[in-house]
Amino acid sequence: MRNDRHDEPLSDDELGLFLQYLHRFAQYEVDQFALMEVGDPEYPVYVTLSRALEPGTDRAAYRRP
Repeated sequence: MRNDRHDEPLSDDELGLFLQYLHRFAQYEVDQFALMEVGDPEYPVYVTLSRALEPGTDRAAYRRP
């Protein structure tokens, strides 16, 4: 499935699906870490998913959707 509507924000339903898929991805696909580059190629967003906290970061800084 591909959706090229990159010029508008996610709807509430789409955000809900994204979070469901993110939880599944984290549960079943992330062994130690996953690194991704997403978004506009000219202004990319670098995403790091990890099973470890960043050194010096308080766990309370993270919100759980």
